[in-house]
Amino acid sequence: MTLTTARPPQTSRGAAPPAILPATVLATVVLITAIAPLATDMYVPAFPLVARDLATSATEVQLTLTTFFVGMALGQLVGGPVSDRAGRRRPLLISLVVLTAASALCAFSPTIGVLMVARLVQGFSGGWAMVIARSVVVDLTSGTRLVRAMNLVAGVAGIAPIVGPLLGAAVLQLSHWRVSFWVVAALAAVMVVTVAVAVPETARREPTRFAGEVLRNRGFLGYLVVFSFSMGTIFAYVATSAFVLQSMNGLSPVAYSVDFAVNAVGLTVATLVAARLAGRVPTRQLVLVGLVATGLAGVVLLVGALWFGMPLPVALLGFFVLMSAQGLVGPNAGALASAQVPEHPGTGSAVLGFLQWCMAGVVAPLAGLGGERTAVPMAAIVLALTAFSLLALIVNQRGSQPCVES
Repeated sequence: MTLTTARPPQTSRGAAPPAILPATVLATVVLITAIAPLATDMYVPAFPLVARDLATSATEVQLTLTTFFVGMALGQLVGGPVSDRAGRRRPLLISLVVLTAASALCAFSPTIGVLMVARLVQGFSGGWAMVIARSVVVDLTSGTRLVRAMNLVAGVAGIAPIVGPLLGAAVLQLSHWRVSFWVVAALAAVMVVTVAVAVPETARREPTRFAGEVLRNRGFLGYLVVFSFSMGTIFAYVATSAFVLQSMNGLSPVAYSVDFAVNAVGLTVATLVAARLAGRVPTRQLVLVGLVATGLAGVVLLVGALWFGMPLPVALLGFFVLMSAQGLVGPNAGALASAQVPEHPGTGSAVLGFLQWCMAGVVAPLAGLGGERTAVPMAAIVLALTAFSLLALIVNQRGSQPCVES
């Protein structure tokens, strides 16, 4: 049950890519992965000001977030297979150029309709860039190195949800909400230069693959379930934590923001610990530990919600364990899934990213059905997702390819 090294893929000219992932390339991948969360989290604190300045409703402003997530999902679904066919470098450069332009259009938007379209394009190009960036990691690593790299990317990029709202609040204090989009545009422009200088072509070029081809891989499908359900668990928390902690327990917005940051730190630390343990502890075992911890947190939250009205200590402890455990589940499951389809890294990453954001979009409104009254729907969803993930992990033990632990 140890993770072994798979044969690295060949480039389009038949030469094997470097055996290691250069630090400059890894840093570039991390920053590209962090751009999308920043594009969301920096903007959320400005919702009331956007509604006022564009003379629109809060609901329409929230739809700009929905269009961004739709774009993210579609961009990853399309971008991965295309990059398997056309290569990584040129599509990545194009997507970052489009992301820069779309972010600038967001900053200039005179109406909510223009902003929605700009956000859709921003999400699409950002998702396209993210899936190619992850594919570069799969191209250049395998086995233990792949698991370690994926955890490092997730861990460092996990800082974005902490920095984003703080940076957005600082922008609002010092300037206008449109400046947050200029910040994203500037970061995307820097990434264009960085990719042009530091990221080589890493893909072997082959006919475009579609999602069905990787979904027929039983091992990939099992880890895909665990990976996407981990994102569903995270968004069950995101959608309900403000109501549970503020409306039901009276926490102030500042106190809630501090707790949100602490939970994000817990997730980040867990991913970095998992990266250090890669090669020493079987990766499936780390996923299993994370799922067990998630289940225990779900039980604590459900008991607290059903019989005790969700007291504050129960909510704080349950949410912290829940989020920290996802640092062991999501990145490791994603790495194991990618290792199942090393011949189609772009398509595999595309399916992972697409299902990830689809699950987030489906779970968030369901978990929020309790509103300000009860957290039972959220806790029940967490337990259901964890149970199905455990089942998928157990069934998948006999379906994995030998290039990863079984």
